[in-house]
Amino acid sequence: MSRPLPGRWPRPGSRPTSPPTSEPASPPTSDPGPPSRAAALFAVALGAFCVQLDSFALNLTLPVVRSALHGSPAATAWVVSGYLLAAGSLMPVAGRLGDLYGRRRMLVLGLALFGGGSALCALAPSVPLLVVARVVQGAGGALIMPVGLALLTNAYPPQRRRRAIGRALGLAGLATVGGPFLGGALVEALSWRAVFWFTVPLATAAALCARRAAESRDPAAAGRPLDATGAATATAAPACLALWLQHPASWGWAAGTLLLCTAFVRAERRSPAPLVDLALFRNRPFVALTAAGATANSATVALLYVVPLTLQQAQGRSVLGAAVVFLVPAAALAVGGPLAGRVGAAAAAPVLALCLAAAAFALVAAERATGTPALLVSATGASVALGVAGGLALTGTQAVVRPERAGEASGVTKSVMTVTAGVGLTLDGGGAAGPGSPGAHPSLLLPAALCLVAAPVLAVALRGAGSHPA
Repeated sequence: MSRPLPGRWPRPGSRPTSPPTSEPASPPTSDPGPPSRAAALFAVALGAFCVQLDSFALNLTLPVVRSALHGSPAATAWVVSGYLLAAGSLMPVAGRLGDLYGRRRMLVLGLALFGGGSALCALAPSVPLLVVARVVQGAGGALIMPVGLALLTNAYPPQRRRRAIGRALGLAGLATVGGPFLGGALVEALSWRAVFWFTVPLATAAALCARRAAESRDPAAAGRPLDATGAATATAAPACLALWLQHPASWGWAAGTLLLCTAFVRAERRSPAPLVDLALFRNRPFVALTAAGATANSATVALLYVVPLTLQQAQGRSVLGAAVVFLVPAAALAVGGPLAGRVGAAAAAPVLALCLAAAAFALVAAERATGTPALLVSATGASVALGVAGGLALTGTQAVVRPERAGEASGVTKSVMTVTAGVGLTLDGGGAAGPGSPGAHPSLLLPAALCLVAAPVLAVALRGAGSHPA
């Protein structure tokens, strides 16, 4: 049986303490040294930059893509949601693959898949083939994010991990700032295909850099095979959920989702080396922080979808014009990672709850905004709050699990965050008509309501976990 996971969250004002005596200490690891750490940090940051760049640049170019490839609105919506759901459903498998076979190795593989998928996207002759290429990108992104976080967690000592992850998220946030503008400029000067070609050399450079990082894996998993049943059910369940939400009247997909989730739980209970240790879900801080991160990420994706769409449709701006206006909220979102990395463990819970509450009011204001100045101010406020909240959720979940299982934990966290974002985009109305469609009007009210509810629930859950082990 695997060892229990720590479940304590530091009380506000308390000093960091050593792990409970009931929790065996992690095996000592050799110091990989500054050059190896720098290589890991740069590779993860550049890989995340590529993922963010394609996401931010693509949102503004979707109407152009639909027109150029003569795709239907519903099919074009899958260019976004298909990537999110593919990445999210594969992340638990990706995180555990890093723990089993080496995080550096899986990061290099993820970067290769992402770069290759980008090239396929650039060459796609139709929307269906573009969606397939985006699924390949999603598989690469599924490896880059959770494996990269786990690689940094094991490369840096405990007192420097939070700041290292914050720096990586901050460097990746440069894509948040420049992505919309770069996407608009490339579309108007060259083609929408140039947006995808741009990430190919970047992903290649990140892969070459990742090869210089120190390898790490879960020593307790040596010689154990991947839990194939758990991997299959964990991947298929989110896909069934997405298909059901696209076609709510098709209850067969809902039944399939329920059966697959049941099969996953049974498989994990019986497996001697489960894909996901179910004890992870008894770790109250981990569950609360993951739920908060999913709420923040879903709201962020909705904001990134709605604001550019409003600038183009309601205000009649060009792709490049919308990108220029969107630079301000994009820059605000980018600073979230570094700011989150500077928040101490004792203050993380109240700051995260406060950010969610602030984001809720800012999202409502953005929904009600009638002019560019009001939309810009409210979207910027929401971006700052959501950026910090997402960064705190990622750094916080890595702090409440054992480093040797960091890939598994980050895989679960990123999977929940990504799948929730894809599902939320459908529920908000983004999949109903598709970007660029005259009838499309996705709303920010549902993400705002979720943030408003999540803030007090998170504060209560983490306060209770402060004095009782999970």
